[in-house]
Amino acid sequence: MQQLHAYWRMDYIEAPRFPAVQRPFTELPALGDDKAALIVYRTRLSYLMLNRFPYNPGHLLAIPFREVIDIEELSPEENADLFQIITVGKRLLRVALKPDGYNVGFNLGSSAGGSIAHLHGHIVPRWNGDNNFMPVLGQTRILPQSLEATWERLDCAARKERGEVPA
Repeated sequence: MQQLHAYWRMDYIEAPRFPAVQRPFTELPALGDDKAALIVYRTRLSYLMLNRFPYNPGHLLAIPFREVIDIEELSPEENADLFQIITVGKRLLRVALKPDGYNVGFNLGSSAGGSIAHLHGHIVPRWNGDNNFMPVLGQTRILPQSLEATWERLDCAARKERGEVPA
């Protein structure tokens, strides 16, 4: 039998966890520290943040500020803004991480996998060959980059997107 050693994982396992919150998608934007909250982009009505439990590196969540459960509850303006920020998220991922493709979607309701009762969309970057034997056999995902390093790359792309730094 082959052994897989990932000694660096112990640092991750033993690291303090982000403070537990009751309503993360409402409370995290109010922290005033987008880096700590992993928020990479904001509009007036919605924001993008890195998923703390990603399917792939760079997995973004598109979230309306107003707490709603279903897409049918969004106003037309919120709906348009949320779709626009999904488009911005795709563009940021293209610039920062250069994926080969994307999965974009929503889990609506607990039976569909919705684990937080606050509407949010997923933008998951994909690379050719990114699904290896680990999820299939070991029920383990290998993420080649820390959330903090991914946030830095996306933040740089977001600042360019907003025109804060030269392209």
